[in-house]
Order: sequence, then C-alpha cells, then structure tokens
Amino acid sequence: IISPFHDIPLLANEKEKIYNMVVEIPRWTSTKFEINKNMKLNPISYDLKKNNLRYVPNCFPYHGYLWNYGAIPQTWENPTLKNKDTQTYGDNDPLDIIEIGQKIAEQGEVKQVKILGVMAYIDEGETDWKLIGIDINDPLASKLHDIDSVKKHCPGFIENTRRWFEIYKIPDGKKRNTFAFNGEFKNKEYAHNVIHEAHIEWKKLITGKIPNKTDKYDINV
Repeated sequence: IISPFHDIPLLANEKEKIYNMVVEIPRWTSTKFEINKNMKLNPISYDLKKNNLRYVPNCFPYHGYLWNYGAIPQTWENPTLKNKDTQTYGDNDPLDIIEIGQKIAEQGEVKQVKILGVMAYIDEGETDWKLIGIDINDPLASKLHDIDSVKKHCPGFIENTRRWFEIYKIPDGKKRNTFAFNGEFKNKEYAHNVIHEAHIEWKKLITGKIPNKTDKYDINV
C-alpha cells in the first residue's frame, strides 16, 4: 500500500520530462474525488463539504468533467507562499492536471503524461494551477507538443476548458471564477517551472523544513 501523494515518483522519465499523473476523476463523471491529504496514506476519497458529497453541476453544453482530472504526485501548492506572478497563495493541494487524451481513465490509474501548458485558476482567492497534459500513449500525443499545437489539432478545446472553469460554480449560487493572466494558458516551459517549484515545496514539507501541521493546514506525511 502506497500514498498517491508521496510515494509515486514525480517523473516517469526525467530525460524526456514525462510526469506521472494520478487520476482522481474520470472524464464525463461529476462526483468530486481528491487525494485525501489528512488521512494516513492519502487515499483518493470523496470530496466532502459539510459532510455532503460534492458534485460538479452540468452546465450546458458540458456534462461533468471534460477531461480526465487528477494530480501530479510529490507536488504541493504551499498556502503560506505568495506566488510572484499571481499575487495569491497556494491552495494547499497537489498540482491539478487535466489529461486530454481520448481514453476515459479509471480512478486511481497512474498515467504517464507530457505537459503542454498551464492555466492559473484563482479559486476563492488562492492560486489553483491547472496543468494540461496528454497520455504519452494517446494517438494524438505525437502531434501535441505545446498549447499552440493543442489549438491547432483540438480547435475550441482551450476555449471550452477556460469557459468550464469560469462557470461551473454558478449553478451553486457562486460568482464566475477568475484567472490570472486574463485566462491565458501559459506555455510548457512555464508549466515545467510551476511543477518544479511545487516539487520543491513538497520536499520541504516531507523533510520537515516546513511543518506539516499549522493553523492553515494539516497534512499526513
């Protein structure tokens, strides 16, 4: 038994910059699951709010999550560290990633992905990076290398992804979500740097250089 947060390596292939992704939510589903930071071995658990299961509503024309959704292991968005570009603090989670391949993944599956870019989603005043990547075994993987190639080979996909994140909380009575950089997806080099910085913060956490329990968070390491 291993922790999907701490025990799965960040990189599947360091030379090629291929990362591991832990699938939390398969495409087209709506129940919210996440790596549980507080429990021993950090299992993938239901995302609860006031002891109620959380779901994403269907916002026409979208149905559930548009992609396989998950996390990059051995990364952590430090809630006590203000990002110099977004000017907001981290959201106390592993980095999120949306995987845009054709196959509907299974929860708990570990995919090897190449990174194409990243969007800075601001969630209730916190930076919540959304990496975009593709399974290296997907038929489109050989054609997708960066955000521009996603726009070329998957027209409308970037715009619909941004739109989904903007509106998905409105049915729950909340306002439209906002983004840094006016919602622009940054390139893969920027995304690799985001991952590198989050990995450094995770290392500090796991080695005790940063406490794993404060008044802001409580993480089982």
